[in-house]
Amino acid sequence: MTPKIRAWLLVLTIAALCGASLGGLMWYRGRAVTPAAMLKRMPAQDALVVYIDFNELRRADILKLLDGSKVGEDLDYKRFVQQTEFDWKQDLDSALLAFAPAGEYMLVRGRFEWKSLVNYVQAQAGTCNNMLCRMPGSTPERHISFLPVQSNLMALAVSDDDSAATRLTESAAGPDPEIPNAPVWVSIPPSLVKSGAKLPDEAKTFAKSLERAESATLAFVAESKSFAAKLSVRCTTEQDAAALEGELTRATAALRQGLAMNRHQPNPLEPAGVLSSGSFRHEGRRVFGYWPIEFAFLQNMLAG
Repeated sequence: MTPKIRAWLLVLTIAALCGASLGGLMWYRGRAVTPAAMLKRMPAQDALVVYIDFNELRRADILKLLDGSKVGEDLDYKRFVQQTEFDWKQDLDSALLAFAPAGEYMLVRGRFEWKSLVNYVQAQAGTCNNMLCRMPGSTPERHISFLPVQSNLMALAVSDDDSAATRLTESAAGPDPEIPNAPVWVSIPPSLVKSGAKLPDEAKTFAKSLERAESATLAFVAESKSFAAKLSVRCTTEQDAAALEGELTRATAALRQGLAMNRHQPNPLEPAGVLSSGSFRHEGRRVFGYWPIEFAFLQNMLAG
């Protein structure tokens, strides 16, 4: 083999390796990031995590309930839509949000006009460098930052750190976490349950029962012509699970009794009526709860 042939073979080998690497990078950046994989990017410590599949809600006609909401009437929002060409009612596919002590973090999937978003940031006295955009929030200590993870996936954060969105570009090690198969679910941290902050009065009794839980997830699913809320709690021991089932059952019975004493029939269109319809069971270290929800209840809640 002549030196000239060896040189060409070396060039072709390097080109093939570069092409394979570039193809692998394009495949990696283009593949869909699952909700479980998205969750591994979120801050987990003491964070209330909410997942919403807007595509599923559109198919279930839930988003139509928001057509008359004040979001669409807000002047600032209308200006935002005009300048960025982004309207959540039609362009948003899903969102994973984490409300943590250090700030609010979001991974948002949808159709974005990135050039329009950059122009909007600059118009709001913000800056964009190396795909990371920063702009001031509603108060001096709140900074908004965002960047594209993929062409249809945005990492966004509101924090005192003006680069907080960058932490969503890295995934935690280990297997994907278990998540509900539901269009809407909420992962409730034990710290929020123990504090009882921002919870409706009717829910505080139930929340107190969850103080010893390792984790708690509440999912909302469609069932035939109605909906349901499903609770899944992981306890430390089977004894704790059995005790939690008993506490939740007694709390529900006490709520029904209180409504009866006030000569108030459980109304499925009110929060107390929904909570009083709950049923519970446990399997091993797990406790499961179930509340049927009527479509009219969602209408009332979203209208309010």
